[in-house]
Amino acid sequence: MKNKSLAAQFRHTFLMTLAACLTATVLTYVLAAALFAYALDRYILPANYYQQQVSDVAAYVREKNKTLLSPSEENGLKHSFQGNGMLYQVVDSRGNLLYGTNAQKPFASAEELFDSFADETVIRQGYYIYTVPITEESGEHAGAVLLFYHISPTFANHKGWVVSAVLLLALLSPFFYMIGFTLLFSRIFAKNVNAPLQLLTEASKKIKEKNLDFEINYSSDNELGRLCSAFSEMKEELKKSLSAQWEMEQERVWMAESLAHDLKSPLSIILGYTDSLLENTPDDTEKLRRYLTVIRNNTKKSTALVQQMQYASDLERSGLRLEPSPLDIAVFLTQKIQDYQLPARQKGITLSLHLPERIPRSVCTDADKLARILDNVISNSLQYTPQGGRIDISVKAEKNRLRYIVCDTGSGFGPKDLKKALDKFYRGDESRQSKGGHSGLGLYIAAQLAGQLGGSVEIGNTKAGGACVTFWHSI
Repeated sequence: MKNKSLAAQFRHTFLMTLAACLTATVLTYVLAAALFAYALDRYILPANYYQQQVSDVAAYVREKNKTLLSPSEENGLKHSFQGNGMLYQVVDSRGNLLYGTNAQKPFASAEELFDSFADETVIRQGYYIYTVPITEESGEHAGAVLLFYHISPTFANHKGWVVSAVLLLALLSPFFYMIGFTLLFSRIFAKNVNAPLQLLTEASKKIKEKNLDFEINYSSDNELGRLCSAFSEMKEELKKSLSAQWEMEQERVWMAESLAHDLKSPLSIILGYTDSLLENTPDDTEKLRRYLTVIRNNTKKSTALVQQMQYASDLERSGLRLEPSPLDIAVFLTQKIQDYQLPARQKGITLSLHLPERIPRSVCTDADKLARILDNVISNSLQYTPQGGRIDISVKAEKNRLRYIVCDTGSGFGPKDLKKALDKFYRGDESRQSKGGHSGLGLYIAAQLAGQLGGSVEIGNTKAGGACVTFWHSI
């Protein structure tokens, strides 16, 4: 349907709505007729149900005759007809009410009763009334039995009310079907129209954000399809002309900001200590050694930052060649964790490794790249875990891969971190800013290397709020 023109889609929607309403209405009426046929005489009584019983009740009255003038015979009279829809009165020869279920007399006098009502059906008080006279042996009127009934459908029990309500809803069903199917098919029509428009809106926003890495996944031989195709062609032309320029400019800005940010602190320290040595060379050999040690450490830190940036650049430009080899993973991980035990103890941090019993003894992977991933992730956790905290490293063996989970008790990733922590040069929001400065490449490099090892990196937070980095690689 989406390949049709908008006008054709509208006509199709309209015809589908009519067809669905007609089909549903016919089916509903057929079911309602079947329900009515089933309920008739069971739950719903026909209009002449009580009228049909009048002759039998009259025969019973004539048979009992004067004995019915006694109230003790009321039960017998009740049992002469079925249902509760027929009322009755038993009166004497003067028209006085002896007993009955209707206390209001429909006649004004005994003369009117026996002259106008006897053996006749009259309409009074909204009822059909049939009067059966009771006579003496001499033929004189001794009294009469008046039968009151309606000629209209009635209900045998509460199920009759339910059936009646269902039948009423069935009669009104075309209106409900019209409303329901109109909403349904109009929503489908709107969805078919809105889907490409939403794609175009999102594409426009991405272009505004200077992001051309997207696709408009919509194809149709109609107005909207041609519009999406034209938009995609425009995007490709923009991508060809601007993408390279944007990337180069962004890379330059990121690199300049990162270098300025990360080298500022160590270079300032080096400059301060160097000036101090030039202005006043200390006589104390220990003090001189301490000054030179500070200069050396900050020089190494600056060098490490530059090397890390160079490594990331090489990783992007050409990739690093994989050198897989058999590796005893348990021994490798134990040694790697041992390397970090000293800095962890210096901060009062508990560093624990959890290995499953069924971990493969030997796996084939690039040990150097795996080591670098672990270095970046563990050092990141050590940096953000406070004094007295804890870092847990777990390994899970899955089908054709190993999964590593590194969780700490630090401040965790903020909302912005969860979206951008794996991006290049991202340093984190205020809750995870480094006091000493860093390149923002640790997790980025880890993600790139994990991808080369056939895996990926995921970040999140523990229930307690600490950070949790999960990565895996194929084996």
